Amino acid sequence: MIKLKASDAGLSVAEFTRRSVLLKPLPKRLSKITLATYKELVRIGNNINQLTRATNTAIKMGLRPPADPEQLEQLRNLLQQIGRELSQIETEITDDDDVDSDEDLEEWE
Repeated sequence: MIKLKASDAGLSVAEFTRRSVLLKPLPKRLSKITLATYKELVRIGNNINQLTRATNTAIKMGLRPPADPEQLEQLRNLLQQIGRELSQIETEITDDDDVDSDEDLEEWE
């Protein structure tokens, strides 16, 4: 049970035990929705980076760019703003996110 709780907190068993004994707070956990949002933002950011590289290469070669550089910059800034706002949100795992069901336990095994 301790190993499971330590893993869920993203800590080693020793660090989890140390914090528990000393009554130090555990790190805040992000909800599954927030984690999924971060992952999707990373994917979108990677696509924008690839499109930006292709656009810059086309411009250097004197070819028509596949995207408007100004719009790419706006997209990049928007993604950064969303990322900053998400990082400011402190969410804890709710009871629904805890490992309670048999299905969730199978994932842990």
